Amino acid sequence: MKLVSWNVNGLRACVNKGFIDYFAQTDADIFCVQETKLQAGQIELGIDPSYKQYWNYAEKKGYSGTAVFTRLAPLSVRYGLEEDAEPEGRVITLEFADFYLVNVYTPNARRDLCRLDYRLEWEERFRRYVLELDARKPVVVCGDLNVAHQEIDLKNAKGNRGNSGFTAEEREKMTLLLESGFLDTFRHLYPDRADAYTWWSNMPKVRERNVGWRIDYFLISSRLSPRLQAAGIDAAVLGSDHCPVVLELSQAAE
Repeated sequence: MKLVSWNVNGLRACVNKGFIDYFAQTDADIFCVQETKLQAGQIELGIDPSYKQYWNYAEKKGYSGTAVFTRLAPLSVRYGLEEDAEPEGRVITLEFADFYLVNVYTPNARRDLCRLDYRLEWEERFRRYVLELDARKPVVVCGDLNVAHQEIDLKNAKGNRGNSGFTAEEREKMTLLLESGFLDTFRHLYPDRADAYTWWSNMPKVRERNVGWRIDYFLISSRLSPRLQAAGIDAAVLGSDHCPVVLELSQAAE
């Protein structure tokens, strides 16, 4: 089973930069996107009609938003955390027979850290939510988690310490989530692989020089680890300031 996650930083713009070609090429069973930046009726995707589409739009126009395209029919779909609604469109949960899929776009603390307190409170609610799911069946979490967890996960760790996405508080929340029973699939398979990033700033030559951050993840419940076959980063794929990340899981034993 193949899953893909991509922060497209505006799906309408990304469609004009090769999204559909990449979507068809990957032939994923489940394809998740973050930061769609659109409202209902603003796009007609030319993708294989065998994919069911689930969208969570932000109330604010041109902001945030998530979507999931899946060939596997879910048993249930939920939007948001506590309620089946959420103003910034950040979470979609699909329940399948043997796991939950949570597609998430984690709030950014912002450059001046004005949203750090909200971010940390949101992280606590998110962790409680996925642990509630995990108590029922295993969970796959994917998306833009807006944090470089370890120093190996960004190019200039020393210079960015304390900056948004690399504060001690945000990194501690990620550690707590992992210690609650989840695996960072890429780092589990490649504990020492440096220069593996998923986001680059739009400043000149930054992406060409691979001065990036790894802030897009696939996390899985630890008990899914026997099914983990591959975790990758499609860093050569353009179209957004993020690149797609990929997860492959074996089918559950009968």
